[in-house]
Amino acid sequence: MRTRPDTTDSAGAGRNEPMDRTSPARAAALDAVTSRKVADWWTTEVSDIEPGVIRFRGYPVQDLIRRASFVETIWTMVRGSMPSPAQAALLEKALVAAVDHGPQAPSIAAARMAATCGVGLHGAMSTGVGLLGDVHGGAGQQCVELLQRLVAASGGGEGADDGSSPAAVSLQEAVAAEVAAHRERRAYIPGFGHRFHPRDPRRDPLLEFVQEAVDAGVVAGHHLAAAKELEAQLSVGRERPVPMNIDGATAVIYAELGFTAELARGLFILSRSVGVLAHSWEESQSGRRIKGPMPPPLLPTYTGHAERAWAAGTAETTDTP
Repeated sequence: MRTRPDTTDSAGAGRNEPMDRTSPARAAALDAVTSRKVADWWTTEVSDIEPGVIRFRGYPVQDLIRRASFVETIWTMVRGSMPSPAQAALLEKALVAAVDHGPQAPSIAAARMAATCGVGLHGAMSTGVGLLGDVHGGAGQQCVELLQRLVAASGGGEGADDGSSPAAVSLQEAVAAEVAAHRERRAYIPGFGHRFHPRDPRRDPLLEFVQEAVDAGVVAGHHLAAAKELEAQLSVGRERPVPMNIDGATAVIYAELGFTAELARGLFILSRSVGVLAHSWEESQSGRRIKGPMPPPLLPTYTGHAERAWAAGTAETTDTP
């Protein structure tokens, strides 16, 4: 706060007196704000923190420490209530499967490069996680959205078994229409095929666990059926099949467990952060500095002008927009 300069003759008198600069508008704003309004600014149902008290979704943290697993805690924090042991076990499979895919994944490569640039572990991790967007990291969310559309179009989901929501089309018809629409747009169908693996090794065990959960009545299986029908129709007429990849298999799990599509991406990022952490730490211990995207002595392919001389007054103007 600015102070009024000393204008008295007495030594020290009036020195550093606060000068009230509060405008009428600011005064009115301060009068309108109560302690309750301040406390309500960050209203939350997630955590309840007081001196000596920590509760997550109403559960005392000491109880979670003693009894809950990390996966159960993730579910509880995100969904608001405890999962069943079977639900937590199925979620854990999806989280384990997606932790890493090596430095050929852009997020991992970027994190490792950042680790050699002096940004610290937090900077390397944020660099890697920051690359998980719609193209690299978003296919799981997109696949959940696709599976949800197919299940809704074919009358699956809640209320489908009581006859109140008759299917407009069969699942096969819904899938065929979706595949045709994607092919007409020449659009990529998220969750199927892989640029590296002829058959993603994570597909089979994940879908086996989902089928076990369906057989045990843990999940309904509508999204699993939609994904399998998609897989079958995508392979028709092809010499090589187009199996589900990690994004498709985990999308089945997230959709069957009732997570929204956007939360599916968040859970994938949470899982992949483990790999980002491991690679960032490993690279930070290597001692290498400023590691680029290509190993020396390789040089990027240059496709521009050959070497030419600079002469004042002869600049070309044909490239001007």
